[in-house]
Amino acid sequence: MISVPIRDMGGSECGTYSFEPAELADGISRQLLHDAVVMYRANRRVGEVQTKSRGMVAGSTRKLFKQKGTGRARAGSIRTPVRRGGGHAFGKKPRDYSYRMPRKAVRKATLMALLSKFQDEQAVVLQRWDVPEIKTRQISTFLGSVGISGASVLLVTEGLDRNVYRSGRNIPGVTVMPGVDLNAYVLLRQRNLVITVGEMDRILGRDS
Repeated sequence: MISVPIRDMGGSECGTYSFEPAELADGISRQLLHDAVVMYRANRRVGEVQTKSRGMVAGSTRKLFKQKGTGRARAGSIRTPVRRGGGHAFGKKPRDYSYRMPRKAVRKATLMALLSKFQDEQAVVLQRWDVPEIKTRQISTFLGSVGISGASVLLVTEGLDRNVYRSGRNIPGVTVMPGVDLNAYVLLRQRNLVITVGEMDRILGRDS
């Protein structure tokens, strides 16, 4: 059984949130988490690099001089890769690095990453986000009250909360994201996690 205190926006304890680890995942597979992170990082690659081949660089296609009788090594086009200003022999081409793991594996990796945050005591369960206006100080004060100020942290909201997003986006190391967009990469990339009771209930299937 995992039990963590529920915090309010002032950092005070206002209850306890408990759940069985098996409700999220049967265990932590480092290989699956590694595969998921590699996939997400590969999908972020742009892959638009390109160099010019000998057929793309400027220059004449005529033979520089005749094949025989000059005493020099034979030479063809000035655009050959062995000459200065010539094209690349094996020029890079734009490519797509993205690929997808099975949907169930991606979902399982996300839940494992979430479970690892609780097991490593890097998760804070918040009663609810109470940010009535856009002020960075509200988020900054809250992070200081729960002892994670100055560290990288992922703030999870129930749906799109514009006030939380616009209040926290200017704080270095802070990422704000709706719970439905969570994935293994963003969970593992940030050291700390702040998630609401409502969002945990949704993930665990207790909101019905």
